[in-house]
Amino acid sequence: MFAHLLVSNAVVSVINYTVWFAITFWVFLETRSVFATGMIAGIFVVATAATGIWFGSLVDNHRKQAVMQGSAVASAAVYAACLGLYLLTPPEAFRDVASWQLWVFIVALMLGVVAGGPRAIALPTLVTLLVPEDRRDRANGLVGTVSGTSILVTSVISGVLVASGGMLHVLLLALVVLVVSVVHLARVQVPEPAPGAALAAGGAGGGAAAGAGGVDLRGTWRLVRGVPGLVPLIAFSCFNNFIGGGFMALMDAYGLSLVSVQVWGLLWGGLSALMIVGGLLVARLGLGSRPVRLLLLVNVAAWTATMLFPLTSSVVSLTGAMAVFMLLMPFAEAAEQTVLQRVVPYERQGRVFGFAQSVEQSAAPLTAFLMGPLTQFVVVPFMSGDGAGARAIGSWFGTGQARAIALVFVITGFVGLVVTLLAMLSPQYRRLSASYAAAQAAPTSDVVGGAQAGPVEASVGLAAGLPADLAVEVPAGPPAEVSAPEDSVETSGRAGR
Repeated sequence: MFAHLLVSNAVVSVINYTVWFAITFWVFLETRSVFATGMIAGIFVVATAATGIWFGSLVDNHRKQAVMQGSAVASAAVYAACLGLYLLTPPEAFRDVASWQLWVFIVALMLGVVAGGPRAIALPTLVTLLVPEDRRDRANGLVGTVSGTSILVTSVISGVLVASGGMLHVLLLALVVLVVSVVHLARVQVPEPAPGAALAAGGAGGGAAAGAGGVDLRGTWRLVRGVPGLVPLIAFSCFNNFIGGGFMALMDAYGLSLVSVQVWGLLWGGLSALMIVGGLLVARLGLGSRPVRLLLLVNVAAWTATMLFPLTSSVVSLTGAMAVFMLLMPFAEAAEQTVLQRVVPYERQGRVFGFAQSVEQSAAPLTAFLMGPLTQFVVVPFMSGDGAGARAIGSWFGTGQARAIALVFVITGFVGLVVTLLAMLSPQYRRLSASYAAAQAAPTSDVVGGAQAGPVEASVGLAAGLPADLAVEVPAGPPAEVSAPEDSVETSGRAGR
């Protein structure tokens, strides 16, 4: 059953991202406007960040399968309307960057892409429901593999379709795939409880359930704050995205200063494949009993590589660092998902995943928009000609635009490494590790698809104003036996020191 859901999400994700890449390629070919393509990326990132909390509420307040179906239907409806607009609009209108038809077409298509967001939030909650707790980290690794595969094949599919028939072929394929996905998912029976069933259990639960409808941002914030160390975890991921946004703005420019555009494209295709390898490694090896610690260690390795590779102007060092980054990122993403699935009650996971998505993704566009001008107008003059940086370190580091970008990467990697090491020494890290270890060691009492509902989850629910009894009855087979890992006591002891 989980395999069907995973494949469905993979196919729909590929087709939605194909539309995004295709509209970017097609608009540039039609208008030759970098401004237009930049706006497309901005629309997507801002819309994704703005809708995360609302989409999370949809996931919590409705059956997950119904949310996934509704998401696909919404995207299909938007793409059908866009197909009509495309066929009725004169081609010359799409070549004018000031044309209202062009921007209506762009915005509508991006809304269709963003409408696929609820699926991305629903899938990790279904991992909680359907996968036993001791195998969730491996399931999260498969989710990461799907993400890597989507990135790898999307650009190829988009380029071929745009070259063969513009946006016409893209939209026709999208409609066919989405209709097939809706029919396929309708044949999959997901044994999920009615939304709010746990909250409605008991007298106090009824009121909580009633109040849980809608977006419920205040309740979500209370819930996030109720888990020791969860706010710093989300803030840490937000910070990573903030400084990572600099790479979004500068990496292509740096890479193209070293190799041709053809080599750069092939290089990124190969590097993207390493995300698939990383996801498969997670699925095969798991994350161990201390995913919070693993998350931070992955960041230590990634930021160290980021800090060191720009010291020499070499495509070899760049490729090595990016290979480390791509290979380890599935471990970091799976670790964060596994922690949230363990310490957040199932009934609120959609809102917490949506909240985390909104907060974390809001950081990248901000720094991406800031880093380009900052580098161009401050760092490049600093590292060029008679600039202070060129005089101080230019003799061994190099000068000019490419070395200015390299200096930004070195500073970014250093800041990321320092913040990660400080996080490992923080009391918040120890508290979150202790919460996770306590949840692992708790005896199995109330089960949701094989998940333990231990004292940590109960305390989190109370902190969010929910009833203490969060049991959910699922019409499935006997609960999976989940045993605490051998070193859970040791982990808890370390966290408490």
